[in-house]
Amino acid sequence: MKIVFFVHCFFPDHFYGTETYTIELAKNYASWGHDVTVVTAIFQGEPAAAELISHYEYEGIKVISLDKNKIPHGRIKETYYQPDMRTVLTQVLTDLQPDIVHVTHLINHTSVLLEVTSALGIATYATFTDFFGFCLNNKLEAADGALCAGPSKSRANCVACYIKEAARANVGGWMGYAKSPLAAKVIASSATALRKLPGLKNGSIDGTIEDIARRPDTLISLYNQGYKGAVAPTAFLKKAYLSNDVKVPMHALWFGIDIDRSPKPERPADHVPTIGFIGQIAPHKGTDLLVDAFQQLPAQRAKLKIYGPADQDPAYMQELRSKAEGGDIEFLGTFDKGDMVNILRDLDLLVIPSKWYENSPLVLLNALATHTPVLVSDVLGMTEFLEPGLNGLSFERGSATDLHRQLAALVTEPHVLYGMSKTTNYERTPEVMARETFAMYGE
Repeated sequence: MKIVFFVHCFFPDHFYGTETYTIELAKNYASWGHDVTVVTAIFQGEPAAAELISHYEYEGIKVISLDKNKIPHGRIKETYYQPDMRTVLTQVLTDLQPDIVHVTHLINHTSVLLEVTSALGIATYATFTDFFGFCLNNKLEAADGALCAGPSKSRANCVACYIKEAARANVGGWMGYAKSPLAAKVIASSATALRKLPGLKNGSIDGTIEDIARRPDTLISLYNQGYKGAVAPTAFLKKAYLSNDVKVPMHALWFGIDIDRSPKPERPADHVPTIGFIGQIAPHKGTDLLVDAFQQLPAQRAKLKIYGPADQDPAYMQELRSKAEGGDIEFLGTFDKGDMVNILRDLDLLVIPSKWYENSPLVLLNALATHTPVLVSDVLGMTEFLEPGLNGLSFERGSATDLHRQLAALVTEPHVLYGMSKTTNYERTPEVMARETFAMYGE
């Protein structure tokens, strides 16, 4: 069988959860004798390729890369539905002639891909790794930081999210006034209500809001028409899609992890507990909460190692470095994926302080598989994997105070933390995940 995966970005330049998930499926399918290709993209603004379409191979998997610098988006609508992508997507799929297309993320390709696969009669499936299908910021996090259920009828909540981020990026004009969550909500509600008045109708404000307002309906309609089935990595994510009118048959399948599961080394009596953070360093990941909570611990009772890119959000990174002054905190940058097992082996606790609805983050599963207890925000996309007191604990999302309370208890009684390592595990492998996913195509 010939199978083509579509993903927004890929190795070697991009190496986070969705990319890892994609290559695990691709490698397993290829090992069973299937002809597998991954179609990825270069983000608009990244270093450009010589041609629109380029080819390479990564770990034995054929990869086709589309350079979005050559088909850039010029408005919000084109970030989720870009007709200009139709020609190149049709060309790629006509050349490949796949039996199955499996989309692991639509960013860059946009939902036009689903129109193309439908027109070509290609059975198309998806894995929903975040909330892209109905949420503008993909995270179900409202402008004020609260968790969100999805777009409101007026879409004013989506507009508030957009203009808040625009103001943070120092975009000028009317959006530049949304310097606070309250300002973003007030401006969004007013603009949404007034945009059709004379002088505003068909102007830039109306056009921006129209693109945002149409997004959920456009995507949900194309999802319902274009996908024969989908994988949801958590029961919570499946429920969220169903609650927002996505009617695609969905299978809640946990991700599989390929990592050395050897027991964690015994800690000597004088061992200082090592706490870790691994991931993107950005506000929605809550790294600031961890630094704030850690800095309140008694001196020399623990050390904190933070792994992640220093250049993702330079202003936020500078804020973290300022907060970390005087503490036993190291910023260690990124690492090769092969080093994950050694890094986790050295940690006594992995903290995932995310402020949004994380969905089965692979770093969480890697930690559990390497017998590393976790302390996570109490959001359902993570607590689904938690056995409190056995493999970890949770704390109140967004609360540095509650995070500190949990950390203080663990570093005060480190034998409890080390004991949890012996009851922490995660046995699911990529092969099991791949076989269950492949079975979906035959339904």
